[in-house]
Amino acid sequence: MQIAGDRVRARELGITIGDLPTGPDNAITDVAGVRVGHCTVVTGQGALAVGHGPVRTGVTIVEPGPASWRSPVFAGSHRLNGNGEMTGLAWIRENGQLTTPIGITNTHSVGTVRDAIAARIHRERGDDDLYFCLPVVAETYDGILSDINGQHLTGEHVEAAFGALTDGPVAEGAVGGGTGMICHEFKGGIGTSSRVVSTGRQEYTTGVLVQANHGSRQRLRIGGVPVGALIGTDVVPSPFEEIRRAVAGSGSIIVLIATDAPLLPHQCERLAQRGALAIGRTGGMGENGSGDLLLAFATGNDSLPGVGLLQSVPDEIAVRTVSDAVIDLLFEAVIDATEEAIINALVAATTTVGRDGITAHALDHDLLRSALAGRS
Repeated sequence: MQIAGDRVRARELGITIGDLPTGPDNAITDVAGVRVGHCTVVTGQGALAVGHGPVRTGVTIVEPGPASWRSPVFAGSHRLNGNGEMTGLAWIRENGQLTTPIGITNTHSVGTVRDAIAARIHRERGDDDLYFCLPVVAETYDGILSDINGQHLTGEHVEAAFGALTDGPVAEGAVGGGTGMICHEFKGGIGTSSRVVSTGRQEYTTGVLVQANHGSRQRLRIGGVPVGALIGTDVVPSPFEEIRRAVAGSGSIIVLIATDAPLLPHQCERLAQRGALAIGRTGGMGENGSGDLLLAFATGNDSLPGVGLLQSVPDEIAVRTVSDAVIDLLFEAVIDATEEAIINALVAATTTVGRDGITAHALDHDLLRSALAGRS
């Protein structure tokens, strides 16, 4: 079962990261054209029975724009630690383009989500189109709380996430792919944030969405305050204490970065690298058992030809790019938005009781306020 509670964000608790303003929804969807949809699957309770449950899982879809196979965007990636999976990266590293929506789910459902995205693109393109499709799907492990080996996600769940796509506020915490995730030994999941930078002549919006399933309690820091040490496992129990074989910090985090700035692939890669600094700010170490994968994409060039084997494309295309004077502004936006997205995942998540009664407790807001006030 999932214990319900009001969804709260960091800023409602008085937590502000950095000085840059946010977009209107403080979400990745503040980047025009980007949409997010979740499908959450929660069934059963009690003892684990593989193939039957309990199930605490889901899928999240991030769409960089409508029919991204028709209008790709430049992209780049970064690996902080590679004990994880994000499909399609070989082609992004080679070609520098994101050509599909992005799926985020649990470790053992990557194939299902990938196949469902490929099937959806096939329906959009039709039988007579000759093309290749390399969907991007990332994962983190929810087997502490969910029957991960039961592989309960189906193509219908992926379609439901597509059906829920919105360009407005994004649900956070224990939703979608984040349903069964644990962050710094509290309940984790989905978080998002955005920043707007201005050169005086031009404004650019950068948004981040994370699936946070990483970190140890002792190392958690919020706004520089050692919150994890102040709210130890003697105060709020850790779900890992109920599975002695599990090692705290052995989870993973997926970071997706979107910007409307016109960037080239190598610049997208530089933004992805900076997202890792925010993981470190909040106490993540990129532990050996963690899959910390980051992907940045830029929608500022909208003239890239679509992907297909039959279509005619020009010999040359015109692209735009920002100068290095703008890059530092975008670095700041990425770092602050990623840090706030991680915090939003923590404070939005609700206490979740999973398989075998294992409980991932929410980060209690009153305890958090007290910890921050005591060290301010």
